[in-house]
Amino acid sequence: MDYLLAKWLHVLSSALLFGAGVGSAFHLLLASLSGRTVAVAVVARQVVWADWLFTATTVVFQPASGWYLLQVLQLPASTPWVRDAIVLYALAVACWLPVVVLQMRMRRLAEAAAAAGAPLPPAYRRCLLAWVALGVPAFVAFVAVFWLMVAKPG
Repeated sequence: MDYLLAKWLHVLSSALLFGAGVGSAFHLLLASLSGRTVAVAVVARQVVWADWLFTATTVVFQPASGWYLLQVLQLPASTPWVRDAIVLYALAVACWLPVVVLQMRMRRLAEAAAAAGAPLPPAYRRCLLAWVALGVPAFVAFVAVFWLMVAKPG
């Protein structure tokens, strides 16, 4: 019973973390590429809210549920695939933290432009480029973590 609970808590938090992250990033990217200032302001506001509600909570819960699963399985964190997953998870979170700051700045810039009836400023585009540059390695790292959790190589 402990194993099933630990496994499903970890799988559920993984799915929520990955799904919310990919979904919100997809919407912000498409809105940003549209250049429609009002739409970008609305989507950026929603993405920041979703990141705090879903991503931030699962970023904290995911290692806790993983630790619980390791305890139930009596599997050391030094197991190569576990160690690699931990390193990749830390990399993904290290990329995600500045992404949140960028998203909040992007939201402010888009809201100010929308209120003024102006196009998105160049600062928004610079933030968007940095956001993508950090988002891609975070995405790849999360995909690799999923693969390690499922394949358990070695």
